[in-house]
Amino acid sequence: MSGLLSPALLLRLLFAVAVSVFVLTATAFAHEIRPAYLQIDQTGATRYKVVWRTPVLSGMRLPVMLRFPDSVRTLTGPVEREVPDSRIETRVVETSNGTLAGERLEFVGLQATITDVLVRVHLLDGSVSTTMVRPSQPWIDVASRPDSLEVAKTFIHHGMEHILFGYDHLLFVLALIFIARDWRALLWTVTAFTAAHSITLTLATLGFVHVPGPPVEAAIAFSILLLACEIIRIQNGRQSLTAQRPWLVAFAFGLLHGLGFAGALAGLTLPQSDIPLALLFFNVGVEVGQLMFIAVVIAIVGLARLVRYPPSVGRRAFVTATYLIGTMASFWCVERLAAF
Repeated sequence: MSGLLSPALLLRLLFAVAVSVFVLTATAFAHEIRPAYLQIDQTGATRYKVVWRTPVLSGMRLPVMLRFPDSVRTLTGPVEREVPDSRIETRVVETSNGTLAGERLEFVGLQATITDVLVRVHLLDGSVSTTMVRPSQPWIDVASRPDSLEVAKTFIHHGMEHILFGYDHLLFVLALIFIARDWRALLWTVTAFTAAHSITLTLATLGFVHVPGPPVEAAIAFSILLLACEIIRIQNGRQSLTAQRPWLVAFAFGLLHGLGFAGALAGLTLPQSDIPLALLFFNVGVEVGQLMFIAVVIAIVGLARLVRYPPSVGRRAFVTATYLIGTMASFWCVERLAAF
């Protein structure tokens, strides 16, 4: 079929398909599904305190049920309480085998969702294990000896997921790429964005800065819309601070996006002792995911340049992509303001 189409028309058709797929997926995942959280603290030789937190989205609780093995019985609870974005169950359990080590805990219904479960097990000997359970394998076998690398792997993966499935952050990075017209400008712009969101991510996670989530999410959408407008201004030949100093704009808005990243860690309600390592590796995961996205965009642009097409086709594709960014940002802005 490609032999019947000119390279220019083929490129435009492929771009249209890519735009359609992106719009559908970005709309579906405009709100990130926060992970559920299971905390198990050993309080005695055979007793454990269990805290099970499930996220609530639009008034609906995540349809996942925690199932213990037959050797575990509930002594007290569960006691339920609701917070603005979650429902929390607390109970005390006892195992007839003397320990939970080697036992399998199941998350019934998790395989039908798109969220994960962060599991933290704290034993009497002081050992702590932290594991992320995925829908593809909705259970965990409690380890008797925690893997020292598990925390690093868990939070690096969580950070990568947060940005790669956080389409608002990706659209902002894409807009920065559009604005930076050479490699040097792109390097400085991405570095400034990384430094800025790392600063506010750290301050917010450690509790020095606290900003409610909904206003931050609405402001992030608005920042993307502003960048889209700036791209159009630059294309029309108008003078702009964004074009002259893109790194400055990236740094300013990066501070805002860092507060959005912090919400992913704050939603896990981690113990204070776990926050420093979680923060470090989560930030590493965010940067890895961001670099992966930038590499993919640069590769696509490089492949597109191999196709011979009229300059007007490239300009129309660029303008269409810019308007797509602005349209999605406008949609998110209205949606998030309406949710206040």
